[in-house]
Amino acid sequence: MLFGRSKLELKVGIFVFIGLAILMIFILAIGDFRTWSMGYSQVNFIFNFVNGVKIGAPVRFAGVGIGEVKGINFVFLPQENKTKVKISGWIRNDVKIPSDSSIWINTLGLLGEKYVEIMPGKNYDKLVKPDADLMGDDPLAMHEVGNIAKNIASDIDETVLKIKNAQGTIGRLLYEDAIYRDLEELVKDLKAHPWKLFFKTKEKPLKK
Repeated sequence: MLFGRSKLELKVGIFVFIGLAILMIFILAIGDFRTWSMGYSQVNFIFNFVNGVKIGAPVRFAGVGIGEVKGINFVFLPQENKTKVKISGWIRNDVKIPSDSSIWINTLGLLGEKYVEIMPGKNYDKLVKPDADLMGDDPLAMHEVGNIAKNIASDIDETVLKIKNAQGTIGRLLYEDAIYRDLEELVKDLKAHPWKLFFKTKEKPLKK
């Protein structure tokens, strides 16, 4: 009886072990886990503002996925006396990234997922090395977008007001009758003498 119970516990243990192994393999496959992979190296991207980039976000080179974000930390730069955000990404070793490449935060799809975009530079004589720090171009924050829209609306209101007050070229054109009369005379003259469109009027010589 005791032997049968031990045999049953052994079977259950083996079943649980196999189940845990399958679960681990499934999790690693879903997460595209590359801890033991030798085909990737780390590259760091430095920003002032990352606009919601998360760990696991894609890293793209010329629009093609080459890795993903593995860490996000703060770093203090003594030369600038400023704290910035460092995004650590795993990048495929077979991708050659010029050191003069442009880097920014882009938005993916309708859901607005943020990712790191790398636009290739031209200096392939100097490539990015593993664990290098690359400075990125900061995305616009929402309050900056709001301020730009507010300034544009203010400029439009000012322009409309000037037009209503017959100020500026457009305002004078719309509200001054003299300009209308000059335009009408010009149109009539061109209809009667269309050749004037193709010949420049000779200037009268100055009298000595």
